[in-house]
Amino acid sequence: MFVLYAFLVSLIFCGLDLIFVKTFQLENYKLGNYIKKALKFDFAFGNKTPLVFTFRIKRLIFCDFLLKFFIFLLFFGLISNFWVNFAITCVLIVASPFFAVLTFLLTLPLEDFIKRQYIKKAKEKLSKMPCKTIAITGSFGKTSTKNILYQLLCVEFQTTATPKSYNTPMGVCKTILENLKETDDFFIVEFGARCQGDIDTLAKLVGVDFGIITPIGKCHLETFGSLQVIENTKFELCENAKDLVVFNGKSKSSKKLYERFNHKKFLVCTDGSFAFAKNIEVSSTGSKFVMILDGNEIFCQTKLLGKANIDNIVVASAMAYLLGESIHGIVKGISALSPTPHRLELIKGQFVDVIDDSYNSNFDGFKQALEVLNSFSGKKVVVSPGIVELGKAQYEINKQAGEEVGKVADVFIIMNQTNKKALEEGARGKCEIHFANTRQEQKQLLQKILNKGDAVLFENDLPDNMK
Repeated sequence: MFVLYAFLVSLIFCGLDLIFVKTFQLENYKLGNYIKKALKFDFAFGNKTPLVFTFRIKRLIFCDFLLKFFIFLLFFGLISNFWVNFAITCVLIVASPFFAVLTFLLTLPLEDFIKRQYIKKAKEKLSKMPCKTIAITGSFGKTSTKNILYQLLCVEFQTTATPKSYNTPMGVCKTILENLKETDDFFIVEFGARCQGDIDTLAKLVGVDFGIITPIGKCHLETFGSLQVIENTKFELCENAKDLVVFNGKSKSSKKLYERFNHKKFLVCTDGSFAFAKNIEVSSTGSKFVMILDGNEIFCQTKLLGKANIDNIVVASAMAYLLGESIHGIVKGISALSPTPHRLELIKGQFVDVIDDSYNSNFDGFKQALEVLNSFSGKKVVVSPGIVELGKAQYEINKQAGEEVGKVADVFIIMNQTNKKALEEGARGKCEIHFANTRQEQKQLLQKILNKGDAVLFENDLPDNMK
């Protein structure tokens, strides 16, 4: 009987432990980050970001179950007193968040072995492929530039790109093993980073034939520490590039890296550079502009919103041109571009227009999204929790973000507690302000506020491990 009891109690505990496992996953399996959350009992409650049942998560859950089952089996088998067993169960409930740490440490050698084998398998496959690798990094605009370049190259070439925001070693390996084909001419890879050395690791994994540096700014300051470290980290792509690198010159830092790079390079998006846009017309339905590309004057029209996307198009067009795509193919690709989901994605409804920029998390992107919102008629509503992972600069930058919202929006719904005070201080007196902690509260507010013909911007969204 005690075996069945131990099994059932362990099963219940495993169900309760899913919240701890989910927090581990959202913290990218960083042990230090998880322990900080555990000490504050700040776990990923909520259903905004569901637990993804990867093979690693399944192994963690299975190990967690076995560990608890043997503990309960031991105590329930040796101790027959109900109240002692009850007390032990209560202690284990309190200690459950730290059992997740023990489970993590027990499975770490296995996970490291699996990771090494997975990377080895991906590198072996990639080494046999004839395709050239195009790597993209920067602080913002990476995913949009990647998706635009992919769509342009697909007009005339066989191309594979890392999907969504797959920009870590395991995400890149997954793409290589599952998506990359022998017939591919190009493989486009997005490089993400939170610490110095991350870009170099990815570059060594896939090799870099061609590189793109998007604008660089104060993103992930919490882990990088300074803008200088961010610049050095992004430059790791340049140090690994075998052929050429295209630099979006719209940020001081990316221009700084352009000047620092001593090999084949092209600066774009600034007047007189290799490629840039002029005669720009933006509206709530898209953009028109003239692109100067290697001296050629090209009229372009796109459904993508905002000036930032025009810059992304220019960067992608320059790279496609340098890779051998015809101007005809580039123009054809631009006219057919579809937006990147959750990045200035326009969702037109019968009642209101929605600008979904919920995957954006930087100040420059926030300002650009507000410019897009300003092109719409009717009441303008912004829903945002602000910007995170900015370290000591977080309060001041979110205060500035609030000020920018106040210049454009009629109504500002501040989500969550993380940046509530800073955003409110910035927007106070400039627009109508409301607060919401859950999506249900947000939905109820929007139902009261919105009228037909209004526009709402959803700017950034925090996962469940941020309050």
